[in-house]
Amino acid sequence: MLKLISDLLIILVAIEAFFIMGLEMFGNQSKLAQNAFHVSANYLAQPEARTSMANQGLYNGFIGVGILLGRFAFPVDAVYPTLLLFIGFVVVAAIFGALTANKQILLTQGAPAIVALVLMIWAH
Repeated sequence: MLKLISDLLIILVAIEAFFIMGLEMFGNQSKLAQNAFHVSANYLAQPEARTSMANQGLYNGFIGVGILLGRFAFPVDAVYPTLLLFIGFVVVAAIFGALTANKQILLTQGAPAIVALVLMIWAH
């Protein structure tokens, strides 16, 4: 049961990474992006901000792909270390984001990853 819950949270973290990717790369002019990232429409209208967000989105996409490949496509003996790496990336990014940008990141992006990481380690 613990493994199932861990897997579900791991998939949730990957889906969230893809959602953030889409928002940063393709929806960065939206009201949703303004609210999610706590930035103004004026900031998002700047070409430099759009480029920066698109680049951040690309990295979030890489994280999502890494998590899904690690969980479903890699050999069994590579699953655990790969997931430790990629879920760990999300945890570190959430902590850094909370310290430098918005404390809410630790809850919205960090909490699912932290719980997934703890359960994954516990189940292993």
